[in-house]
Amino acid sequence: MASHFQPFEMERMMSKWENVVDYNLSESGVHPMTIQELVQNPEELDRLLKTEINYPQANGILELRERIAVLYPGSTPHNILVTVGAAEANFIALQTLLSPGEGIAILLPNYMQIWGIAKNMGLSIQTFHLKEEMGWALETGDAVSQKTKLVAVCNPNNPTGYILTDEEMNRIIAAAEKVGAWILADEVYAGAERTTDIVTPSFWGRYDKVLAVGSLSKAYGLPGLRIGWIAGPADVVDELWARHEYVTISTTMLSNKLAAYALSPKVLPRVRQRARDYIRRGYPILEAWMQDHGATFQIVPPQAAAIAFLRYSLDINSTELVNRLMKEKSVLIVPGDHFGLDHHLRISFGLPPDFLRTGLDRIHELLVELRTSERM
Repeated sequence: MASHFQPFEMERMMSKWENVVDYNLSESGVHPMTIQELVQNPEELDRLLKTEINYPQANGILELRERIAVLYPGSTPHNILVTVGAAEANFIALQTLLSPGEGIAILLPNYMQIWGIAKNMGLSIQTFHLKEEMGWALETGDAVSQKTKLVAVCNPNNPTGYILTDEEMNRIIAAAEKVGAWILADEVYAGAERTTDIVTPSFWGRYDKVLAVGSLSKAYGLPGLRIGWIAGPADVVDELWARHEYVTISTTMLSNKLAAYALSPKVLPRVRQRARDYIRRGYPILEAWMQDHGATFQIVPPQAAAIAFLRYSLDINSTELVNRLMKEKSVLIVPGDHFGLDHHLRISFGLPPDFLRTGLDRIHELLVELRTSERM
């Protein structure tokens, strides 16, 4: 067994518990769609039922790549590689662009997959940060050096829901351009905005060394399709495709067909609106629940995504708190420890209202017990 392996702590926890607990409030996307909810056209459903369960085009069927390319003005299907979720996209991007010892600058807090891959690849890791005391705005200065080959960002951000401003995006691009580094932009929450109907702008088209990563999991409510993608220069996408063949070969034929349907011009607005409805209906429920706990919680309201990143004032470690919730209340949320920020919790709210309220009620029960024990 290989030594010095860095496990992906959050996904390890979720893999083991998300289908065991009664109330899973750990997911970062909106409540998933059913096939019936997605495919409302009987003729389309009949066509899908006649699909041969065969291998699709390994880099994604043409119809799907054409519809993804529409999301990135100036791109063509040759700029798109369809992957098994954004997780594979991130993995093969680092594998393609970086060698052990080379430098990567990672924006934190962040979905920690890229940080873990970098550790396991033996990369030199630098970090730069969104600052809570600045409303999760980007800190001044940059973290690149001459050895930096790639800058990894997540926008809209996981776990904070913060959306970078144009000025902040330009600063990141300028820092990367100064040393000739690539930008790997995880943009899976674009389209899941809470406070606007404008889709978060992509890094694509702003700089010639960008790989933009997307997915149907978060802003579309279709995580079980396991459809992600990378948009990038055609020659680099071909190199990524070669690694894709080692890892997964392809996604499934049905996933390709359903994804192409979801991204079709008539269906995409409905899918996005559904996600925003869940987000905009769920956040006031979570907000009222936080207010009921007085000064226990502090939050910078998320601008996008179906997750909130709360700071709490109780005298208990975040992992310990989450473990107690799982075992005593059968509720799963994500500890701030998994993002390197103790005394924080990530809670999902893009859920059916009754389900969300009951899950929060169970968290409330444990919080009351903790406050009682603190006073004793």
